[in-house]
Amino acid sequence: MTRQARTSLGAAYDLGYHVVWCPKYRRPVLGGRVKDRLEELIRAEADEHGWEIAVLEVMPDHVRLLVKPTLKNSPSYVADQFRGFTSHHLRAEFAHLRSQLPTPWSRSYCVATAGAVSAETVQRCIETQYERPKGGGRA
Repeated sequence: MTRQARTSLGAAYDLGYHVVWCPKYRRPVLGGRVKDRLEELIRAEADEHGWEIAVLEVMPDHVRLLVKPTLKNSPSYVADQFRGFTSHHLRAEFAHLRSQLPTPWSRSYCVATAGAVSAETVQRCIETQYERPKGGGRA
């Protein structure tokens, strides 16, 4: 995957969120037709919001996703949108999920940012900003 900055009014950005969530009780229910449908639903929700799916992996007991959202979308909003949308549709389409689980997803999830530069690089840039020449230097 090549990195490409997106732009909005007054900003250029390259955000990536690594989102992981599991079925309730970490039950291995995400196989076969459920897996295929879940992947379709995740891609549809991303398209609706204008988000780019960089990586999507559905395992029997968890979902891993690297999504590139728009600048205004917080990590919690992104995770909640995917989880809520897929929960509604999966429960409506697969009766066995309703009988096996009180709700498809556990309450917790993990979100981490996946940026273009490391925290160490940013720290070094801030610490050395007055050592660089003005005008021609890069930040």
